[in-house]
Amino acid sequence: MGGPEDDRFDGEAADLEAGIWVRGVDYMSGWRDAREAATELGEALRLVGVETAGVRLRAASGTDGSGVVRLELSAASAREVAMLARVTAARLGRAS
Repeated sequence: MGGPEDDRFDGEAADLEAGIWVRGVDYMSGWRDAREAATELGEALRLVGVETAGVRLRAASGTDGSGVVRLELSAASAREVAMLARVTAARLGRAS
């Protein structure tokens, strides 16, 4: 799984070509927030046993400067996450 300590985590470098930059918008603050959120998500996925090789997290900033976390999953990891979400929803009484 991509995390800040390895080379699969893309949160350490801002993608300067990803969009139009607007003067006065604090993109770095949003990116830092997204980087922290990506780390939290990566740790949570590891804790529940999601296969780390099939997960990639990327921190970015939205056009308004808000943090955005992009999650890329292999098909197997997507199925694991879906199963875990369904189990959690059932435990919380939110399954329909």
